Amino acid sequence: MKKQKLTSVHYQALSILLMFLFILPACNGNNTKSQNEDDAANTVTESLSTNTVNEKLRGKADSALIFCKTKGMNTDFCLLVDMSEHSGKKRFFVWDFKTDTIASSGLCAHGYGKRSTPSRPAFSNVEGSYCTSLGKYKTGARSYSQYGINVHYKLHGLEKTNDNAFRRIVVLHSFSEIPDHEIAPSHLPLGYSQGCPVINNSLMTELDMLLKKQQKPTLLWIYN
Repeated sequence: MKKQKLTSVHYQALSILLMFLFILPACNGNNTKSQNEDDAANTVTESLSTNTVNEKLRGKADSALIFCKTKGMNTDFCLLVDMSEHSGKKRFFVWDFKTDTIASSGLCAHGYGKRSTPSRPAFSNVEGSYCTSLGKYKTGARSYSQYGINVHYKLHGLEKTNDNAFRRIVVLHSFSEIPDHEIAPSHLPLGYSQGCPVINNSLMTELDMLLKKQQKPTLLWIYN
């Protein structure tokens, strides 16, 4: 059989084929590399955000422990509520003083009054404002609630920014509509709170078991 010579057309077709064989995997590799770089960047950003929150929380916890010792309050744990956090993220924390760590955490609704929005709470200590009040509180009597697990704890404001809390009937309670998981980027809707720190039923059940055992009032600190 007579051998057929390769023409310039054949060489051109072969060159194109080789180009696809080498360039396409490289392109796919670049796409994979780009995706991996994006994933890594997102992980670093999330890690930095978490570290910032934890550092702020730890600083508050250190101050809280000193306050509790000075005021003769519960030194087993305290409750920290960071209202600067996204309402769809966990911003209610049970801080264990003994282990110096977060024991539990969950979402927390803020008051719907005044100029509050789902993403940004407005703060007030005025009766009838239906706003969250910043400051340190101590827990009081355990009572019946018509919401959530049907339990609430009275709150007594310890600062000028929240000393109307008891008169305003600002209490710690749960509400069945609040999820037990983060929902960000969505926010908690307004209307769940008239100024009370309102949490999910699961966290309230856990917290109720802890608070019932305490002989001393527990610190709840709402800050921004």
